[in-house]
Amino acid sequence: MVKKSELAKLYFNQGYNCAQSVLLPFAEEIGLTKDEALKLASSFGGGMGKLREVCGAVSSLFMIAGLKKGYTSPADDEVKTQHYKLIQDLANQFKANHNTIICRELLNKGSDGFIPSVRNAEYYKTRPCERFVETAAELADELLNEERAL
Repeated sequence: MVKKSELAKLYFNQGYNCAQSVLLPFAEEIGLTKDEALKLASSFGGGMGKLREVCGAVSSLFMIAGLKKGYTSPADDEVKTQHYKLIQDLANQFKANHNTIICRELLNKGSDGFIPSVRNAEYYKTRPCERFVETAAELADELLNEERAL
């Protein structure tokens, strides 16, 4: 069986954005169709619509965590606290590998408008996003492995 992180890299190299690439390998397991996962994550590529804010791969990691371990009651502060701790732990694990979760800092590049970058050999040669997609997918898989073991 192919690792989810390998699938995530494959999707990224096929042209899906970073958020889509991380969410897609987990779609069925978290209760989404492929189209739902692609649409849900479509806004988060490029650090949220190329704004270069939170990395899209990290955003999808958080979506996966929310769908599997999130809370539903606005009044349950204990569960909310546990969930926010989980999200901060995941962010810190990503940061341990890449120093930040902010797209512009990961790429050393600010927003460059809203037009998608052309995906060609030069793009992939200069863009380190494949590593970020891989890390986020590995963290998501570890999180779900804990749940699968229950």
